[in-house]
Amino acid sequence: MTRRLCPGGETVTRIPAGSLPAADVVEAYLDHLRLERGLSPRTVEAYAGDLAGWLQFLGLEPPVGAAALAGVSGRDLRRWLAHLEERGLARASVARKLAAVRGLFRYAVREGWLAASPAARLATPRLRRRLPRVYTPEEAQALLEAAASGHGPAALRDRAILELLYGCGLRVAELSGLDLDDVDLEGGWLRVYGKGGKERILPLAGPVAAALRAYLEEGRPGFLEGRRHRPCRPADAQAVFLNRWGGRLSPRGIQAIVRRVGAVVARLQAHPHLLRHTFATHLLDGGAGLRAVQELLGHASLAATQVYTHVSRARLWAVYQQAHPRARPAPAAAVPAPGAAAPEPEGLGAPPSAGAPGSPAGYGPAGGRQGLQPGSSPSG
Repeated sequence: MTRRLCPGGETVTRIPAGSLPAADVVEAYLDHLRLERGLSPRTVEAYAGDLAGWLQFLGLEPPVGAAALAGVSGRDLRRWLAHLEERGLARASVARKLAAVRGLFRYAVREGWLAASPAARLATPRLRRRLPRVYTPEEAQALLEAAASGHGPAALRDRAILELLYGCGLRVAELSGLDLDDVDLEGGWLRVYGKGGKERILPLAGPVAAALRAYLEEGRPGFLEGRRHRPCRPADAQAVFLNRWGGRLSPRGIQAIVRRVGAVVARLQAHPHLLRHTFATHLLDGGAGLRAVQELLGHASLAATQVYTHVSRARLWAVYQQAHPRARPAPAAAVPAPGAAAPEPEGLGAPPSAGAPGSPAGYGPAGGRQGLQPGSSPSG
C-alpha cells in the first residue's frame, strides 16, 4: 500500500493492483471523498456507515481478500437491495446506500483495481418528490416572538438563532460552524461555509442583524463563564453560538432549541430546515428571482432550488389571475323570458366545486390545488 501526497500536506491511500483487501479499498475511497472531493465529515461518515452495512450483509469482515470485492456480482447487489426493501427503508435511504456502493465500485474501476463495476446497470430507486412544508408569515413571526419571550443570555441566543435560520436560510451545520470573524455587523455581511466547504456571503440587516448584535454584545459573554469549569477546544474558541459550558453549540443542540420554541407556539412542529424552506419560499413570494435564491441558499444546482417554485402557490395564483383570460369572472347571464329555453352554456362549463369564485376547479389563492398539501406528492 502506498500513500500519495495531496495539496495541503494530506495523503490518500493508494493500493497496488493485485492487492485488494476490500476494507482497504473502502478506506481509500473514503479518503478520496474527504480529501479530493472535499465532502463534509458528516457526509463521509454516512458513506462509511452505508458501506459497513453492505459488507456485513455480504458476510465480508476485515481483513478481506483481493478476490472478495472482485467477486461481488450484480445478483449479490440485487439481493442486498431486496433485503433493504424488506426492512422497510425509505426509498431515499436505499438510494443513498446504493450511491455509496456504486461510488466505491466506480472509484475502484477508475484506479484500475477492477475491470468493471457490477453496480453499473443497477437502477436507482425512483424517489417520490415531496413538496417542502413551509410556515406562513404569521407562524414564522410567532416562532420569532416565542424565542424572545425569555430572559437572559439564552433568550438572546435563541432569538438570534431563529432570526438567522429564517432571515438568512442557513443550514443547521452552517449556523453551528459560524465563527466571530465570519460576522461583519458594520458592513452588513455574513460569511458562511456550506456543503463541501463552499463559501458564500449573505446580507445581514434589519431585525436579523439587531438580534445577532444583541446576542454578541449582551448574551454571548454570559456563556463564556462556563469555560471556567470546562475549557473549550481551541477550534471552538471563536464560535458565535455557545452552549452552557462555553463550547460551540452543536447542530443537535440547535435542533433542540428550535423544537422547544415550536412547542411554545401552540405545539407548532419546528425544525431548522423548515425555516430554511420558509426563507426560500417567502423570497419567491416577494418576487425574488430563482437565480438569486439559489445563490442565497448555496445550492450547486438550480434544480434543487426549483422545488420551491411549486410551493409558492399564492404567487402562481396571482400570475394566473392577471394573465389568463379564463381567470376573469364570467359576465352575468341574461335572465330568459318566461317559457323560453335556457341558453346553452359557453366556455369551460360548470363552475368549480372548490376554490375561489371564478377559479379553475380545485385552485384558490390560499390553498393551492386540492389534495396537494405540503408534505404530499404531485401525481404527475
